Amino acid sequence: MTTENIPTLVSISQYITLYVGSAIFIAGVIGSFLNSIIFLGLRTFRENSCVFYLIFMSFVNIGNLMAGLLSRIMISGFKLDWTLISPVYCKLRWYGLQFGVLTSFTCTCLAAIDQYMCTNARLEWRQWSTTNVAHRLILIMTITWLLHGVPYLIYFNLVQAPITGGISCTSDNLAFQQYHTYGYLIILAGVIPLIITCIFGLLARNNVHQLAHRTVPLVQRSLDKQLTNMVLHQILFNFIFTFPYTFHTILTSFPYDIKDPDILAKLDFVNVITILFYYLSFAGPFYIYTCTSERFRQQIIYVLLNVHLKRWQRPIIQINQVAPTSHENP
Repeated sequence: MTTENIPTLVSISQYITLYVGSAIFIAGVIGSFLNSIIFLGLRTFRENSCVFYLIFMSFVNIGNLMAGLLSRIMISGFKLDWTLISPVYCKLRWYGLQFGVLTSFTCTCLAAIDQYMCTNARLEWRQWSTTNVAHRLILIMTITWLLHGVPYLIYFNLVQAPITGGISCTSDNLAFQQYHTYGYLIILAGVIPLIITCIFGLLARNNVHQLAHRTVPLVQRSLDKQLTNMVLHQILFNFIFTFPYTFHTILTSFPYDIKDPDILAKLDFVNVITILFYYLSFAGPFYIYTCTSERFRQQIIYVLLNVHLKRWQRPIIQINQVAPTSHENP
């Protein structure tokens, strides 16, 4: 690729971020709201600990799309980078983004672990799959990731590059910048969630295959199969969506001295594509569940039409057309 083609590649990246990113953002927000409506609309779901993690994840995913993807759309499409205008927004954006990303992936991990517990043949393991335990774990997780983000409020700032003179929202502490790259982006938001979800997802799948040989109520067995199937497919697609960005981050994290503008432009283009793929993990759960679970599709129709639509329909008032009987004498 010649140097003259670099502006073209940059323009393509901007158009992809603007149009594809906007489609992902809109579909993701709508899907997350629908997830919450469906899960909260059925008592079977409301009383299930695994679904509680998925409900919490749905609300957090909306925040991820707002704080992360929407900012990128504004930068590429409207040249409005709020992180370069306000150091406060720079700090708060990364604080909220790390909280949302880690919370969303932790909820997926907890959902996979919960499905392994509730489908386990041993009673002592199944006793850990309760809504009370889920509430406590969500509280512990929330406090943990809120505290984890405090260094972002301290060290992230508007930093001027010594060579180019450009300003960017990044860490002004070298040690924390290294942790941000290796500890947060690669380990906490990449490798660890993939390992945990894959292990417990496969274990839950093995447990489900053994449900036919155990005395389990039919309704509970059907629910366990449905949720395990939904969580397994989400794990699979999360791997597909997050692995390219994690791999790209690992490759670009090694020290290198690349001055060729062609190579730098290609790396930036790959970074844009992998980041958009990454946000699909926050935008896609509803559509993954819909495509992979026939029962979930039926539940969508039931909740939207039989529950919420009827609730909003006004009752039809019948007007009495019978003429009043006169009691006057002729």
